[in-house]
Amino acid sequence: MPAPSGLSMVPSLRGYRLQEVGLRGDMYYKFSGFTQKLAGSWASTAYSPQGLKPVASSESPPIIFATPTKFASEPAPYDYAGKNKVPELQKFFQKSDGLPVHLKHGLPDQMLYRTTMALTLGGTIYCLIALYMASQPRNK
Repeated sequence: MPAPSGLSMVPSLRGYRLQEVGLRGDMYYKFSGFTQKLAGSWASTAYSPQGLKPVASSESPPIIFATPTKFASEPAPYDYAGKNKVPELQKFFQKSDGLPVHLKHGLPDQMLYRTTMALTLGGTIYCLIALYMASQPRNK
């Protein structure tokens, strides 16, 4: 991008600095991601692109939820997971008693299955009636 007459573009560390020849001080520019062009900016913005500011402190922030470190060999005072029920459930659902898996728990599963089937059939019938009514001409 050519500079206007009397001005020269000088690359600086992270931005571009426009030196005005014979005029007052320096003017700073940075690349605008929105317009995809160089835009005028303050020196602090031109030297820290995308709004990044230098870190004021190199200290780590205090830990809010500090918990003591435990080794894997130490036993936990309590167990959140509880007993592993997966092997028992595998045996229960894999036993061959002629029932499909979705009906193995008895009456609650049967009620859910029958309710689902009734709603499905009712919705299908409703859709067919609506299609039939929509296909008939209107009476004037």
